[in-house]
Amino acid sequence: MTVGGGFPYEILMTRLRADLLLLFTAVIWGAAFVVQKWANGTMGPVSFVSARFLLSALVLAPFAIFEARRAAAPVPRADTRVALMVGICLCAGAVLQQTALVTASATNGGFLTALYVVGVPFAAWAIMKEPIRPIVLAACLVCVYGAWLLTDTDGPRTWAAGDLLLVVSDIPWAFSITLVSVFQRRCPRPFYLSFMQYAVTGVGAGVLALMFETVTWDAVMASGPAILYAGILAGAVGFTLGVIAQRHTPPSEAGLIMSLESVFAALAGAALLDERLSFTALTGCALILAGVVMVEAGPALSRGLKALLARGR
Repeated sequence: MTVGGGFPYEILMTRLRADLLLLFTAVIWGAAFVVQKWANGTMGPVSFVSARFLLSALVLAPFAIFEARRAAAPVPRADTRVALMVGICLCAGAVLQQTALVTASATNGGFLTALYVVGVPFAAWAIMKEPIRPIVLAACLVCVYGAWLLTDTDGPRTWAAGDLLLVVSDIPWAFSITLVSVFQRRCPRPFYLSFMQYAVTGVGAGVLALMFETVTWDAVMASGPAILYAGILAGAVGFTLGVIAQRHTPPSEAGLIMSLESVFAALAGAALLDERLSFTALTGCALILAGVVMVEAGPALSRGLKALLARGR
């Protein structure tokens, strides 16, 4: 079985290898928050978003071309519009997130970004009219309280501007993920979708950067390592590994593994940026993870409980 016209990696994939790939992806994405935080010291946040995603699009272009040549038919216009919408949402989420990291810590970036998992069911309800499960509403309350505890500092507890922007960025992230699901159900062209969303994000952020920031070649060169990491590893490689692995791992399990990026963001922030959290803030992190687990694992746990009760009758 192959993807989008014939990539032969499927014959080498097993469930365990898929899970390990997802875990590796979570490590890459978690460490990316530290890289993004560092890049804000050398160039404008929107300029960085443009540079990293243009590089991702460039790296993925050969794969998209190869996929197109092996495809049975071109992508329908309706699906192209969905891909463009995914790109617009990704651009909004990435710009808001990167701007937030000017003041927010890498640790907060990882955990507050993880809230998008809770937002996806609401986006699915808005786009596909899928009903919202009660456990999602409970998870929202848990995550919001966890996000409030995460603001614990030496001063008065309040959401900083960067933290608020991170929460707002979860809205386009959630819609982006939902629209990706819509596209994949209709058109098995993952590399086309990846290239399109990265190209739209890179160009869109580039236009915004030219309007609101001063873009210099010296700043781009100074941010070179961060651009390479975010553009190639976190973007092109991370997305590709996720696409491959998710074909062999149940969605709930894949979501749980990838949500560990918030934990790796905290570990990387502590190791590389000397970020430290109070016990209260750590409790908030744990509650956010608990909310994510409630959303992702809730249906599976519910089915398992029902089956167990049925056997006992």
